[in-house]
Amino acid sequence: MFDSGIGGLTVAHAVTQVLPRESLVYFGDTAHAPWGDKSTAAIQAYSIKICDMLLKQDCKLILIACFSATAAAYDLVKEYVGSKAIVVNVVEPVINYLRENYAQRKVGLIGTKQTVNSNIYKKKLDELNLGIDLSALATPLLVPLIEEGFAASDIAEATIKEYLSHPNLQEIEALILGCTHYPLIKQHIDKYYQNKVTVIDSSQIVANAVKGLLEYHNLLNRGPDIQKAFYVSDYTEAFAASTRLFFQEAIELQRYPLWD
Repeated sequence: MFDSGIGGLTVAHAVTQVLPRESLVYFGDTAHAPWGDKSTAAIQAYSIKICDMLLKQDCKLILIACFSATAAAYDLVKEYVGSKAIVVNVVEPVINYLRENYAQRKVGLIGTKQTVNSNIYKKKLDELNLGIDLSALATPLLVPLIEEGFAASDIAEATIKEYLSHPNLQEIEALILGCTHYPLIKQHIDKYYQNKVTVIDSSQIVANAVKGLLEYHNLLNRGPDIQKAFYVSDYTEAFAASTRLFFQEAIELQRYPLWD
């Protein structure tokens, strides 16, 4: 699986909990993070380069663990990978979840500028014609706050309050966390809503979808060998230390530059 940085480790952790017998290769493009304010062409170039690396690792399934990359590059990646591996994104499982649980209801979404401006959720929901009223808001300050270690701070709480009080997010019944970083601030969001709005953490939804696909294609690991490798395109000690926040345990990051 891959992400713009270490935010996708929240999804990686959920996947390892649901699929403890599967080997995992994770790549975080920390040299170019965050991707949320990058152009579509740039994100597509990064994604294809990373997929080359993952295919060399004989991956049977590639999960785009990034909402911005899903919005900008999923179709291209799927075409590029072809039959070499199953390609999964972090949007489709959430769309399926909304289809099953939120027809004729109003739902909010927060995410990066790339994710929100792509309109990917609304387009897909409109195609289903289920009367789901989606209202989205770009929240670009949240990712840097989290990555700089302020997820549990008063600064984060104040920023979240400012965003969630926006007119776009009023009278919603559920809120989609449209960024893999956002589960780390879920407690602040729950506190703001006082359990009156359901906060949808997509990490678990995506992990269950990955398990279902591997079961459907009869690709679950039956052997004893389990390996986990975590790569980043740019390594710093500070960045490595912060991975504990995302993966909820200490992991070793290896540097794998994309363009050296």
